[in-house]
Amino acid sequence: MSNTKIVHVPHLGGIEASYQMPRPYDPKKPTLVLVNSFTTSSELYRQQYANKELNDTMNLLAIELLGHGQTRTERENWTYWDTAEMNLQVLDALNIRKAFVLGTSQGGWITVRMALMRPDKISGIIPLGTSMDSETDITRSLNCWDAPTLLTPSIEKWTSQQPTPQFEADQEYCDFLIDIGFGKDDCPSDVRNFWRNTIRQNYLGDDGRRRLRMAAINLRDRDGLHPRLFDVQCPVMWLHGTKDVVYSVPNAEREIKLFVNSPDARLVTVQNGAHFLSASHPKEVDQALIQFVKKYSA
Repeated sequence: MSNTKIVHVPHLGGIEASYQMPRPYDPKKPTLVLVNSFTTSSELYRQQYANKELNDTMNLLAIELLGHGQTRTERENWTYWDTAEMNLQVLDALNIRKAFVLGTSQGGWITVRMALMRPDKISGIIPLGTSMDSETDITRSLNCWDAPTLLTPSIEKWTSQQPTPQFEADQEYCDFLIDIGFGKDDCPSDVRNFWRNTIRQNYLGDDGRRRLRMAAINLRDRDGLHPRLFDVQCPVMWLHGTKDVVYSVPNAEREIKLFVNSPDARLVTVQNGAHFLSASHPKEVDQALIQFVKKYSA
C-alpha cells in the first residue's frame, strides 16, 4: 500500500487529506501536484515516483481526492469544487506557494477548478485523458463514454438505507475500472492484481460503500466547465492517448480551443496511450512534464 501522510484541513468540515510526497520537499524546486482518476489512489503515479530525472526536476505531491484513497471527511456529500478547495488548502498547509497541477480523467477538471479558484497559486495545468464538459449528447457523439448508462446501475446497487459492514468493491467493478483505464488487453497481470487489491481495500465496509457511491454520483452528474475556461490564464498542456476509451481525441481537440486566454494551450497526443496515460506511457508523459515545468517555472 501507499506511503501516504495526512494533513488536517479544518475549513471543509474536518477533512483528513491524504497525500504522497516521494522525496522531502525542496523549496528550490517547482512543485507538481498529481490528482488521481476515479476510484484509484495516489498509487496511480507509482512510475512517476520512481523516475529520478522527474524527481530531480520537481517536487511531486499526490493528493488523494475526497472519496478516494485514505482521504476522509465528516461530510456525506461533497463535490469536485470541494476537492479543488481541499487541494489548495493542502498546499497552504505544506507552505507551498505555487504549483503546477496534473490530473488524470476526473483529475483533469480538478486542475481547472484549482486554477480558477486560486490563479495566483497555479503556475500551469496538465490535464490527462479528460473532458471539460458534463455528460452530454455532444461528447457521446464524439465517442466519449456514456457515464449514466455505465454508472447508474452501480450507484443504485451502492445505495442503501441499512448499514453494510461487509461491503467491498467486487471484482467485476475492479476489472471494469482496470479495463477502461489501463486497457483490457494491455494491462499486465501484476498491475491488474495490484489494482484489484487496492480498490477492494480502499472501499471496505459501510464507509467504503458510501464514499464509492458519492464518487460515482460526482462523476456521473458533474457540472460542465466550458463557460469557465475563458477565465483560465495559466499555461495548459493537455496530454491524451490515442487509445483512450473514455474520452476521445476529437473531444480534446474541440475543447483545447476553449482556453482562449491561456498564454499557451496545446494538446499533445500520445500514440497508443490508454486512459490512464501516465501509467501506460510514463516515458512520454514524464518527458513532456519536465519540458513544460522547466519552461514555465522560471
